[in-house]
Amino acid sequence: MTELRIAAVGDVHLGEDVRGQYRARLTGLEGRADVLLLAGDLTRHGTLAEGRLVAEEFRDLPIPVVAVLGNHDYHSDLQYEIMSEMRDHGIIVLDDDAVVITCRGARLGVVGGKGFGGGFAGKCASEFGEREIKGFVSHTRSIADSWQRALKELDTDYKIVLSHYSPVKETLEGEPLEIYPFLGSYLLAEAVDTVGADLIFHGHAHKGSEKGMTPGGIRVRNVALPVLGRAYGLYCLSEHDSC
Repeated sequence: MTELRIAAVGDVHLGEDVRGQYRARLTGLEGRADVLLLAGDLTRHGTLAEGRLVAEEFRDLPIPVVAVLGNHDYHSDLQYEIMSEMRDHGIIVLDDDAVVITCRGARLGVVGGKGFGGGFAGKCASEFGEREIKGFVSHTRSIADSWQRALKELDTDYKIVLSHYSPVKETLEGEPLEIYPFLGSYLLAEAVDTVGADLIFHGHAHKGSEKGMTPGGIRVRNVALPVLGRAYGLYCLSEHDSC
């Protein structure tokens, strides 16, 4: 089966003062990767002007670009307008759904969305008590259920999950323990483990670490720009999982 090369980055937080600079860092990307994944927090404050800038920086690349939004992109309540702007420029934006891309003869399925928080097994919020707490947890559970359904419907050679929030705590190491519940949720990993996938990408944890694994053995990569320290990380998918 064809080995696929994945470029991924999150938390680029673009603003007007860096216009054109990220685009310049993507020169020659098509020679290194088959698809570029963006793991949310693409803007600083979620304004439409910032959304337009993101669309301009990542449009018309020689390889497909698949994105999800992050919490910063929701800050001004203009997330749907930002999604529309990016889609108008040819960027695939996932919102708890899936896309299938054919790369060099292989079919790649990507399931994704912002994700959400709640914490991790043994140290997590539960659907008990105040309505606000139950709403917090049930929002994450609803997202996880959507991802699980989308993964089940994919019939592809490879499956990837793209999120902003983390599904595991291992990639949060370096962040204060007190904010773990606001950085991700075990429910996301549980949903993916139930169906299976080849890789999970997320951002959001600027002080975290790059590599982790779900309880079910799926590789997790934190591709937040401050963690990577470079314009994007490169990862591969192969039949033998040896790359």
